[in-house]
Amino acid sequence: MAEAEEQETGSLEESTDESEEEESEEEPKLKYERLSNGVTEILQKDAASCMTVHDKFLALGTHYGKVYLLDVQGNITQKFDVSPVKINQISLDESGEHMGVCSEDGKLLLFERSWMNRWKSAVLHEGEGNIRSVKWRGHLIAWANNMGVKIFDIISKQRITNVPRDDISLRPDMYPCSLCWKDNVTLIIGWGTSVKVCSVKERHASEMRDLPSRYVEIVSQFETEFYISGLAPLCDQLVVLSYVKEISEKTEREYCARPRLDIIQPLSETCEEISSDALTVRGFQENECRDYHLEYSEGESLFYIVSPRDVVVAKERDQDDHIDWLLEKKKYEEALMAAEISQKNIKRHKILDIGLAYINHLVERGDYDIAARKCQKILGKNAALWEYEVYKFKEIGQLKAISPYLPRGDPVLKPLIYEMILHEFLESDYEGFATLIREWPGDLYNNSVIVQAVRDHLKKDSQNKTLLKTLAELYTYDKNYGNALEIYLTLRHKDVFQLIHKHNLFSSIKDKIVLLMDFDSEKAVDMLLDNEDKISIKKVVEELEDRPELQHVYLHKLFKRDHHKGQRYHEKQISLYAEYDRPNLLPFLRDSTHCPLEKALEICQQRNFVEETVYLLSRMGNSRSALKMIMEELHDVDKAIEFAKEQDDGELWEDLILYSIDKPPFITGLLNNIGTHVDPILLIHRIKEGMEIPNLRDSLVKILQDYNLQILLREGCKKILVADSLSLLKKMHRTQMKGVLVDEENICESCLSPILPSDAAKPFSVVVFHCRHMFHKECLPMPSMNSAAQFCNICSAKNRGPGSAILEMKK
Repeated sequence: MAEAEEQETGSLEESTDESEEEESEEEPKLKYERLSNGVTEILQKDAASCMTVHDKFLALGTHYGKVYLLDVQGNITQKFDVSPVKINQISLDESGEHMGVCSEDGKLLLFERSWMNRWKSAVLHEGEGNIRSVKWRGHLIAWANNMGVKIFDIISKQRITNVPRDDISLRPDMYPCSLCWKDNVTLIIGWGTSVKVCSVKERHASEMRDLPSRYVEIVSQFETEFYISGLAPLCDQLVVLSYVKEISEKTEREYCARPRLDIIQPLSETCEEISSDALTVRGFQENECRDYHLEYSEGESLFYIVSPRDVVVAKERDQDDHIDWLLEKKKYEEALMAAEISQKNIKRHKILDIGLAYINHLVERGDYDIAARKCQKILGKNAALWEYEVYKFKEIGQLKAISPYLPRGDPVLKPLIYEMILHEFLESDYEGFATLIREWPGDLYNNSVIVQAVRDHLKKDSQNKTLLKTLAELYTYDKNYGNALEIYLTLRHKDVFQLIHKHNLFSSIKDKIVLLMDFDSEKAVDMLLDNEDKISIKKVVEELEDRPELQHVYLHKLFKRDHHKGQRYHEKQISLYAEYDRPNLLPFLRDSTHCPLEKALEICQQRNFVEETVYLLSRMGNSRSALKMIMEELHDVDKAIEFAKEQDDGELWEDLILYSIDKPPFITGLLNNIGTHVDPILLIHRIKEGMEIPNLRDSLVKILQDYNLQILLREGCKKILVADSLSLLKKMHRTQMKGVLVDEENICESCLSPILPSDAAKPFSVVVFHCRHMFHKECLPMPSMNSAAQFCNICSAKNRGPGSAILEMKK
């Protein structure tokens, strides 16, 4: 429950009620301030008894029967001596031209503004005791006396109804009635602890008779906790000024407590409390229920709490007030959010100020990381504020906390700021330092300063990989690629090849080829071969001379790419393959056309590489020695047979048979595979009687099957050939039976003169061959004694096969 306290300056502040906890999490709905100026002057000599509010002015009634007209600031504009006794209530119409005043002498007076701003008065009611409250709305006036509440219609000049007082045990002079109009037809009555909501309705014409045209229906009624001193509408809610009495815990005697201003939500038979404020007004300890009054201004939602010695104005809290409360409760994030949402409406607060206060609060609380993170949003692009906050974090030893959030462009802070943070990390956190170097652009700080700092630390810990890697990155940014490359190679860092390609560092690696190969031979070889124009094959081979295993890797990859580029090293490669990669030696020997066979044979024979030696012997033409090695060294009949098949040499088959004739397993192998290349009878006849040969029967059966298959194939081929021969013969016969065109454009292939004479009357003789070559008969040589057939000289000379004469023309 919030309360309003009197300050030395005369202003009011909200505070908690003594009966409540010191810290309240519920935000008050209203704020308070005293109405001073003319009011202070009046209350020094008199005591306020009532007030009414108009859009243009205020009217204040006093205990001495005077009515003061005030402007909205509380300055006196007019004064009326209305009665010698206390003014109980004042009410104004909407225009401000009519004023109803009720006083302790029991009269209800109507004041009407006339010419020259003068007021004339008339008595509306008297004779039923004191008029204690009056409220005017539209054409209706409501007033209360000791008997109840009356409603009067100005238009019809009729009193509509009388709402009697409920609790007659309360003295009406001590607990007067409170009235307020919610709208033109809804009157709210508060008396004692009871609240009634009354609706003025039109009476049906059939019910008129002698009754007023309107009547009143009570639509809601409920009880409150305290005695009601005043009522005012607030949208669909109700503002209630309550008189509070409490019992002292020490003396156990009843005393007057601070009055309460509650906002409640009326229901049909009860109400719900929305907020409650205890108000510290001047002299509240001496006041009674009748001494408090509540008035309001509808247009501005202003509420005036009137007591004999004080007039307090309650206003709905605006966004600035809401932010004030959030800041007071240290809810900075909510305050910042509220300010951002309502930045066009707030007048007293600035988003930046709230944000800075929030950062300070987080720092004081020890939430350094959150405070640093909030800097990004709050400080934005203000470089000066950023630098100020960085120094604050430095003072509390929390530079590391703010480092991830520093701006790295738009704005850019002074280099010293970034260097200061880098030094902080370098002293205590190498990994964090390395992370910042990777993430921060190198132009944020003085690179040479940081390089020197890292080198100083490396003097103490020269093998620290994190520092070495970071130094390489700094060198790279500084375009000192040579030093960076050397560090990367020492560290065997994966980015070394990327660095070489990106910055074209091939001239820097000519003396570092071994290091590159040791690091990753596959990537190194690919890079070297892809850039032969920058680092020659000769240079690479020379650099790898002391590391033949790496030399082999390079030359092998070169050979796979191109069989001819490294031909000058093929002789060297024989030894390299033999030493480090025998499985690829034979493929190399087969694919290379530049390999010296004698040298290769010598190396293979020295190392007893049988398969490679067999290949080289066969390639050099010494097939019999190769076959002998297969049989004597490998003892592999299948390989020997395969070799003999490849060479397709009868002498080799003979050697193979001779070698195998006394070896039954070899004979079996030959019987199973020889049939298609050599007559099996040659082998069978040489087998000694009584020799046991494994699987002889199966081998003989296979020979017979293969023989039958060959016979079938031959017969099938013969049939096909006969059919094809006959078809081709017929085609040739048809072709040769056709005539051949001979005209003046044709020439003799021997003398090269026209084949036909220019004078058609002269006799001539021409020979035309099927190949379409033509000759004068006298230009052809005479046929030989052995054969009378003539052949085309041209086709015979070109070995196309002789063409025979198909036509002889004579005339």
